Amino acid sequence: MIRLKSPIPLDPALVGDKEEMLGELRAARERALAFLEETKNRDLSSYRWPHPFLGTLNLYEWFEMIAAHQLRHTKQIREICARLPKVVEISQN
Repeated sequence: MIRLKSPIPLDPALVGDKEEMLGELRAARERALAFLEETKNRDLSSYRWPHPFLGTLNLYEWFEMIAAHQLRHTKQIREICARLPKVVEISQN
């Protein structure tokens, strides 16, 4: 896996409501899966687009990169959660 730091700082204006952003992510994932299902009998390797760090990727390489990217972010989130202090809930009986 290639790890690169984004040269573009996060724009706080792009960060929205958590549930809304998760919904958008789910919808994008569903569209991607539907596209893969619709095109499963076609050779999509001739379709190529540039990536800012990795050069030109074909469609299959893009989907592999997107999957690896999402896995990396999931791992980062789990690492951050593991370092956060644990909140102890006290039952009020």
